[in-house]
Amino acid sequence: MPSPAPRAPVKRRRSRTAPEVARAALTPETWIEAATSVLVDEGIDHVRVDVLAGELKVTRGSFYWHFRDREDLLRRVLKAWSERATEQLTARLARAHADPQAQLRDVISLPFRGRSAARGARIELAIRAWARRDEMARQAVDEADASRIAYHEQIFTALGFAAAEARCRAFLLYSYEVAESLLHRQGSAARREERCGFVERLLQQPLRPA
Repeated sequence: MPSPAPRAPVKRRRSRTAPEVARAALTPETWIEAATSVLVDEGIDHVRVDVLAGELKVTRGSFYWHFRDREDLLRRVLKAWSERATEQLTARLARAHADPQAQLRDVISLPFRGRSAARGARIELAIRAWARRDEMARQAVDEADASRIAYHEQIFTALGFAAAEARCRAFLLYSYEVAESLLHRQGSAARREERCGFVERLLQQPLRPA
C-alpha cells in the first residue's frame, strides 16, 4: 500500500500588530474630525501630527497611512468643511422646499438650530481666523461665501426680484446669518424669533420708487 502523501503545511495567519490595527481602525475622516476639533479649541498652530496622534492615541506613523503630510490634512479639512457647510447644506435646503419663500424662511432659521448650529458657527469662526493668515484657507472661505450668496440670490430671483436687486438682498441676508451666528446669545428665544420674522418681511418688501 502506498504511503499517504505528506500534508501541505498549514499557513498560519499572522496576527496584526497594534499599530496595524490602529491604522485599519482609523479612517481619514477620523483624523479630519480630530483636526477640526483641535482647530476650534486651540487654533491652527496646534493642528500638528504629533498633537493629533496623541489625541487619537496612535503613533505618528498611523497618520501617514492616510495623508502625505500636514498640508494634505489641512487641505482635506477645508474640503470637508466646504462640502458639509456649503455644498451639502444648500443642496439639502433646495431639495426640501420648491417654494422660494419656504427656502428663505429655512435659511433665516439656520443660525438657531441648536447644538449643530452652534458647533457649525464655532468651526466657521476658527476657519475664518485661520484664513486671515493663510492663503489656502482664505481661498476656501471666499469660495464658500460666494457659493452661499449665489444660492441666496437664486431664492430672491425666484421670488421675482430683478438680478441686481436679488444680488443685494442675497448679500444682506447672508450678512444677517453671519451676524446671528456670532451673536447667537443675544436676546431671548422670543426676541430671536421676532428678529427672524422682521428680516423675512423686510427682505421681501419691494423698494419704494426713488
